[in-house]
This record gives sequence, C-alpha cells and structure tokens, in this order.
Amino acid sequence: MDDPRSAQMAALADEVRNLRASPLYEFRVANRYKPVIGEGSLDAFIMFIGEAPGEAEAKSGRPFVGASGRLLDELLRGIGLERSSVYITNVVKDRPPENRDPTREEIELYTPILLRQIDIIRPKVIVTLGRFALAFMLDLLGIRPPEAKISKLHGQVLQGVAPYGPVSLVPLFHPAVALYSTPSKATLVKDFQVLKQFL
Repeated sequence: MDDPRSAQMAALADEVRNLRASPLYEFRVANRYKPVIGEGSLDAFIMFIGEAPGEAEAKSGRPFVGASGRLLDELLRGIGLERSSVYITNVVKDRPPENRDPTREEIELYTPILLRQIDIIRPKVIVTLGRFALAFMLDLLGIRPPEAKISKLHGQVLQGVAPYGPVSLVPLFHPAVALYSTPSKATLVKDFQVLKQFL
C-alpha cells in the first residue's frame, strides 16, 4: 500500500508550484527556476530547515545542492548520517532575487507549507540552519530563551512542543557562513557533534 504521506507531500509540491500569490513566483518563472520543496526520508528522525534556496537549488529544484549543500553532506557523514536518512527543506520554497533575506511577507506566505511538512514527517529533532529558520521554530515550538540570537544558542539542544508532541530543537549556523570563515566552519563541525546523541 502506498504511503499516504508521499501523496500529501506531492500535493504540497503542486501547491507551491502554482503559488501565484508569492512575490517570488514571477521571478521563478522569468528565470526558469524551480520551487524547492524539500527532500529526504519521510520517516526522518531529524529534519533540517534552512532559510531559502539559492541559485543552484532553484535550478535543480533540490535543497542544499550548491557549496553549502556539499558542506552539509560532509557534516552529516562526519557524524555517520546519510543525507537520505534525514529530511531537508527551507522556510521559503522559492529563491529570493540576489539571494537576499526573505521578507516577512514571504515567510508568512510559505509558513503553512512548512507546517504541513513538519506534521507529515513528525521529526523528533529539528535542526535550524541560520537565524531566520531559528526565529521561526522558536516561535512555533513556544521556546522562549533569555537570548534568542543564534550567536548565543548555536550548538545547544532546546526542548519545545510541536502539535504532535515534544521536539528537540538544535540551532546551527548556516553552512554558507562556514564557507567563508575557517573559525565558523570549526564551530559548525563542533556543533554538529551535538546531534550524535540522537543517533
């Protein structure tokens, strides 16, 4: 019997493809980009959430396939995880022009899609990559740390509650930051080790 979650995810993908209300829709069409829904195991224990796709991702329709993606794959292998065993997505499913930060309007528009993805997969651990994904998930999971900045929270395990039950939230720096800074890469490699306790 087919997994109903695959059908739900396919329906979501169709919805995003036809999301003409998005300020990013015309930019996608004009550049022949694809929306980037997400990929990986629907049984994933760990879900990674980035901010928005870059150019390589928008051309391929897959998340984290550029230089950031290669680093993410390397980090996953470093703790004994295959990319196929986790689920990877972004808050915003279309590429913003010039890789600028997503706007509040864009984040709000794509939010229901991400919420449904989280509900389909029901991960026990959510790893945020970058500050936008972190802010989004702190809010969603009702986590109120004294300092909500990624510079203070990276590499920690925070406890929150999703609609389906308890979730561990692990904020990490975005791999893109580590591409241009050796100290940031060392921090990211060290922070990634925190995930070993969940394997």
